Formats: sequence, C-alpha cells, structure tokens
Amino acid sequence: MSNEIEIDERLAELFKKFSASSVASIQSISSHGSERKIFRLTSKDFSCIGIDNANLDENKAFINFAGHFRKHGLNVPQVFLSSDDLNFYLLEDLGDTTLFTFIEQNRNDFPDNVLPFYQTALTDLINFQFESCKGIDYSLCYQFSEFGKENIEFDINYFKEKFLKEFVKDFDASVLDSDFEFLTSKILELPRKYFLYRDFQSRNIMVREGKLHYIDFQSGRKGAILYDVASLLFDAKADLPNSSREELLGYYLKNVSGKYDLNQKEYENYFWYFVMIRILQALGAYGNLGIIKGKKQFLESIPLALKNIRYVLNEKIKPEELVKLRILFNERINN
Repeated sequence: MSNEIEIDERLAELFKKFSASSVASIQSISSHGSERKIFRLTSKDFSCIGIDNANLDENKAFINFAGHFRKHGLNVPQVFLSSDDLNFYLLEDLGDTTLFTFIEQNRNDFPDNVLPFYQTALTDLINFQFESCKGIDYSLCYQFSEFGKENIEFDINYFKEKFLKEFVKDFDASVLDSDFEFLTSKILELPRKYFLYRDFQSRNIMVREGKLHYIDFQSGRKGAILYDVASLLFDAKADLPNSSREELLGYYLKNVSGKYDLNQKEYENYFWYFVMIRILQALGAYGNLGIIKGKKQFLESIPLALKNIRYVLNEKIKPEELVKLRILFNERINN
C-alpha cells in the first residue's frame, strides 16, 4: 500500500486531470474490513471518492463490473478515472448515509420508513442476479469464480480457524464435519448460474436523495440466488425483526417466482441453509477482523450473529438436521 504522501499526490493528480481543478481537501474515510484506503477529495465545486488499493485484481473487477451494471441501469457509482497502473481510481461521491445508518436513525419509525427501502433493494437485487448477469465477464472474479463446493469449504474453514479457535477453546471441530457436509450438499442442490454479489448488506447500500445506490460488488461471482438474500436479511447489526425478515423473504420470492418460474415454497425451505453458511462466514470475519486484526468494533456483531444462528437452528432447521451445530451454539458458546 502506498505511503500517505504518495497517496495524496497520486489522487490529487487524478483529481486535477478529471475535474480541471486542484484538490482543496483530502479526508480519510473508514474502509471497515477492507484493506483499501478510501478518501473524499473536494474542491470548491466538486467532490469524489479516491481509492488506493494494491490489489489490482480487485480493482479490475470493481471497475469492469461497475461499468457493466451501469449499462444495465443499476445505481452503482460511476468510475471517473483510474491511474495507468490501476492502483488508484476516482469514483462518484454517494455521500455518507448507508442503509445501516438510515436504519439506526429511523428505529423509532420502523418498519414504515425502512421496509420500503429493503423492498427496493431486493427488487434491484433481482436485476443484479437475473438481468445484469448477462454478458458479465466472470473471468475477472478474483477470489472464486463460483460459489460452489470449493468456496463453501473455504468459508467453513474460515469459521473454524478464525472463530472457533479464538472463542471455543479445546474444541475438536472435526465433530462438526458431518453437519458441514450436509449443509454443503443442500446448498449445492440449487442452480449456480446467477450473479452472486457476495456482500449484499446494509453497509454496502448507500441512501442518497431517497434512492439506493450499491457499492462493494467487486467480490461477485456465479452462485445461487439465496445467498445474497440471506446476507441482506440476516445482516447482524441491522438486526431486523424476524417477522420483517420473513415478510421480505416472501416479497423477494414472490417477485422472482412470478418472473422466472421458480418454486417459491421450495426456495423458502432452502433459504435457511444459506442463512447458516452466511452467518458462519460472518462469524469467521468478525473473529479475524476483531481479534486477529484488532478492529474491535467487529466484536460487537458477534452476539447478534449468535442470536440469529440460534434462531435459525432452533426454529427453522429440522430437528434431525445439523444436530451437532445446534449443540455447539446452544451449549458450548455462551455469548
């Protein structure tokens, strides 16, 4: 990653080249769990977001996907200009209000002011998954090209290494292998020919002038449609009521089944397996970022994620399924 002086100079150079004006200020913006460095650059009449990122494969994916999605009418940020080496690029400034901050500001008016935004997000998600996936260049996927067996096993091992080892001492994770094999097999039963956003959650959705805009889709890959729905509805800190989650799931599946001839009831049953794998992945991320990388704010999400996974295991998964995971989360993890 570039040093601070070089960042300022390279981004200021791009800013002047694009806007024909000099930068008046450069403000650092939190990148949350990302390794990227993000800045807001402003002059008297113009502002934009500047990205410094040494991961060129990630940059290529973002820039290409952004252009593709904009051609399909989706509200993603415009990429204004990139450096020749692709380490730096400038983006449209979408402001500071994420869907998550909007939820926090409107808890007292929930659900009237919040659920319409979720319905809009789910409608747009259908466009990402079914329409905008046509013609997308999946060769640019820089982590996994598909959310298939290899990706699922990676996420399960991430949960074992980054969460279980940190929070459940002296536990033999191999006792869970049969449950993980069952979970993997259920997820792989659904078609994986759609665009999977990967991190479709409230902090990656911006609210500007009453409209939603979407960021951080660069980890996209092919996959089944339910993963992104699980990401949005079981986003831990957004902490949606379970009744709202069920209502929104029904809204999404009704719209999908009406257009694309999918069995709504069948997909309702499969949904909970995708919620499970998403929460396991998220717990791994919270352990990695919160303990290993020292970003303590991510530890605040763990109790909410544990509440969610217990709800799914105890209320939505059949009693004879995932028995060892149920014992783990109900008896071994006390948080």
